[in-house]
Amino acid sequence: MDVLILGGGGQVGTELRALSWPAGVSAHAPSRGDLDIADAGAVAAALGERPYGAVINTAAYTAVDKAESEAAEAWRLNALAPAILAAETRARKIPLVHVSTDYVFDGAKPDGAYEPDEPIDPQSVYGASKAAGELAVRVGNPRHAILRTAWVVSPHRGNFVKTMLRLSQERDRLTVVDDQHGCPTSAADLAAALATVALRMAGDEAAPTGTFHCVNAGATTWCGFARAIVAGAARRGGRSVPVDGIPTSAYPTPARRPANSRLSTASLTDAYGLTPRSWEAALDDILDRLIGPVAAETSR
Repeated sequence: MDVLILGGGGQVGTELRALSWPAGVSAHAPSRGDLDIADAGAVAAALGERPYGAVINTAAYTAVDKAESEAAEAWRLNALAPAILAAETRARKIPLVHVSTDYVFDGAKPDGAYEPDEPIDPQSVYGASKAAGELAVRVGNPRHAILRTAWVVSPHRGNFVKTMLRLSQERDRLTVVDDQHGCPTSAADLAAALATVALRMAGDEAAPTGTFHCVNAGATTWCGFARAIVAGAARRGGRSVPVDGIPTSAYPTPARRPANSRLSTASLTDAYGLTPRSWEAALDDILDRLIGPVAAETSR
């Protein structure tokens, strides 16, 4: 069976390409230069090359702040492209697995995690474009699974873990927002979940469809996450620097950030039997890959 991966150069796409796929499964990940997913003709041609069993779309415009001034491009990649993918996959009876985001919510929920069926209310161009992409997938292809995620990190490309590691080497003290709550997510864990869902949908026409959440277990703030990163790096020989918490108001950005980005994964567990591990365990794996494992203590 063939699986088409879109967005193969991103954090999640890189991990999808690195997966050990089951025997008999071939994953194909054309580059952005080889396939413009917002070009209906190009998508149709690509899907016609092989009898794909599933399509996994991780491609997106993810520059949250830049989207405020580049709305057309954000909507092209986050709304138009999913609409094209949904239409073309439906025409060929191919299930579509699509990645979305916590930014579709307003983040104003006072406590607890968002369930997939709660009302959305995006507060940024990025969030609105991703919400439109979700709608396009739901309407365009009934055999779909949308996996919303948040705070994705990995050893690849630019992300919060790599930024904190760099800044902890450059500065003697860090200041990080401490009133935004969310669930850090390993790109590797998300990729594994996407593959599980895609393969199940490809082999079982009765596989669950709809919208799910996929994040690592537990929650923290950006400041708490930064402290864990710095502490983990220090255990591996890096610098230990103080991390001070600041309010969102002290770090203004063009796009509004959700104060609460916590997502409940219960429905994903019920539908596909996937139980996410803790974000702390996932972070340790990322730091092992970036820096190296913690040296074993020797007994005296």
